[in-house]
Amino acid sequence: QVQPVESGGGLVQAGDSLRLACAASGRTFSINTMAWFRQAPGKEREFVAIWNAGNTYYAASVKGRFTISRDNAKNTMYLQMNSLKPEDTAVYYCAARVDTIYNVGDYVKEYMYHYWGQGTQVTVSS
Repeated sequence: QVQPVESGGGLVQAGDSLRLACAASGRTFSINTMAWFRQAPGKEREFVAIWNAGNTYYAASVKGRFTISRDNAKNTMYLQMNSLKPEDTAVYYCAARVDTIYNVGDYVKEYMYHYWGQGTQVTVSS
């Protein structure tokens, strides 16, 4: 079993930066894929970014502003969020999958991920 735990959320102003962390415990050596999703109030959860066996991919809405990275020694994944906008306000979730996802179209599908964190709130004020 793997248990992801998110941290780093908070209240910031538009244009500010924030770094989220996802610390994974358990059988972390088996995890090849980790991703961030988010859910804004009244909306469905959506894909944000993925670290997939060393490759990264971003949703169009965050590309160029967000950077995903992973520190294998610490079993931790990060999401550096720059130039934050009010529309980035959401609960951010960490998701993990044991094996690699080979189809880019599958990155955004929630059922592809085996483990989920509880989420961390990010609020961006205008």
